[in-house]
Amino acid sequence: MSAGSDDDPIARERARWLAETYGPAAAGAPQRRKRFSTSSAELTQPLQTPADLGDVDYLRDLGFPGEPPFTRGIHPTMYRGRPWTMRQYAGFGSCAQTNERYRYLLGEGVTGLSVAFDLPTQMGYDSDDPLSAGEVGRVGVAIDSVEDMETLLAGIPLESVSISMTINAPASLLLLMLVAVAQRRGMDPSELRGTIQNDILKEYMARGTYIFPPAPSMRLTTDTFAWCAQHAPDWNTISVSGYHVREAGATAVQELAFTLADAIAYCEAARDAGLAFDDFAQRLSFFFNVHNNFLEEVAKFRAARVLWHRIATQRFGSRDPRAQMLRFHTQTAGSTLTAQQPLNNVVRVAIQALAAVLGGTQSLHTNSFDEALGLPMQESVRVALRTQQILAEESGVADVVDALGGSYTIERLTRDLLSAAEAEIGKIDTLGGMVRAIELRHPQAEIERSAYRYQQALEAGERVVVGVNRYAVDELPPAGFVLDPAIEAEQRARLAGVRAARDGAAVERALVRVEEAARGSDNLLPPMLEAVHAQATVGEICSRLRAVFGTYRDSAGGV
Repeated sequence: MSAGSDDDPIARERARWLAETYGPAAAGAPQRRKRFSTSSAELTQPLQTPADLGDVDYLRDLGFPGEPPFTRGIHPTMYRGRPWTMRQYAGFGSCAQTNERYRYLLGEGVTGLSVAFDLPTQMGYDSDDPLSAGEVGRVGVAIDSVEDMETLLAGIPLESVSISMTINAPASLLLLMLVAVAQRRGMDPSELRGTIQNDILKEYMARGTYIFPPAPSMRLTTDTFAWCAQHAPDWNTISVSGYHVREAGATAVQELAFTLADAIAYCEAARDAGLAFDDFAQRLSFFFNVHNNFLEEVAKFRAARVLWHRIATQRFGSRDPRAQMLRFHTQTAGSTLTAQQPLNNVVRVAIQALAAVLGGTQSLHTNSFDEALGLPMQESVRVALRTQQILAEESGVADVVDALGGSYTIERLTRDLLSAAEAEIGKIDTLGGMVRAIELRHPQAEIERSAYRYQQALEAGERVVVGVNRYAVDELPPAGFVLDPAIEAEQRARLAGVRAARDGAAVERALVRVEEAARGSDNLLPPMLEAVHAQATVGEICSRLRAVFGTYRDSAGGV
């Protein structure tokens, strides 16, 4: 007899309780609001019991931490061994300014750095390109050449500090600039630890910082997998990102499904390129958002681990548990931060960070409370970091492995999210996979609909944002971080100096080899690394690739 069947005494008793105890109490004291829901579904039951878990088998469906299906965590000891990596995302203005912020963060206890690049760098343009005007150093640090990367990382011990880079279209190029800096220091690339985001599919879907069409973009991704497997085996070659999907308005189910569907597409492309799944999949990582609905977010992370284990074993025939483990970084939700009453964001970030920790994240970035106003100030960055340190050192939640495992509500939400995400991935499969689905604008349209529904609920007051559509007050915004407008001119002058001092003929020879490789089928990273060492710039290398690959333009249609 399974829990939840007609003969289940718990199910019968819950029905009695709802009718005789809960019902009269709810009628006598009206509910706080008409609908109770997560981002993905309405919560129809006020209370979960074993009857809601159906035919859950503990050993089959939950198991133990560090063992398949990894529901309860990918490491046996989790944070009892060591805390998650506390990785603060930062980058602004010049390389020297950002380097100063990195040194400050490391001194305050950060255990991993995360690099934010400005929009021109993300789009493969140099700082002196006319299209870069007004954007240099604005949303991240400007990197034009290996000289900039060297300044950015000056004094940072690359042999011991993990470096994460949020970069996608030119991800392989920025990785090679890091490799070139390490080689200048006498290091071998195999000594480097860190991650490049390198997730171009979500750019077409949700974020928009793409350069090339899908096919050559996927080639760059798989070439990076292959090059790193040989030269930088401890480097995480991709961070498949649901973060930006969620920031664009997706639900938790859509974030989960679209992220894992992207991962399937990358794995299929790598397999088609001749790479063995159990070899390259060990260096895959994932990047998730964490929102305000605490219970749903904890369950989402648990469901993600189970879903990836199923995909690895059932779709790709994995036999190595290390390739079946979903390792992920989490960032608190920037879209939930408010410019109104910004100190409220400290509480939001703390709740989200707690959900990430109880969900079993391997790495965490906590947003600063003033990010809805502009670049974060140093003091607000410290508060964000201290939030993680208090969770790790004072709260006790890091002392227990999967503390919420066994909660009827958490286990039911985990199952519901898993089932709904699998159904959404099934839809994508019927369209021909994620690359084809993106061409048909299926995920884009789904995200747009979810974002619209959320905005409608917000404006109708069905969803409350404290300080915005309820409990608002008149206030003056606090002073924020101000970026020196002279930085753009200084960066352009620095770039001009690099061009004047380098061997122009050597640069041109290296760029020709990049273009020849792009027209052929050889791995693109060796000639790109040669060009980086010759001091070719981001814009120059990407320009040669554009000449061969073309650029991508989003279509207007949809499904």
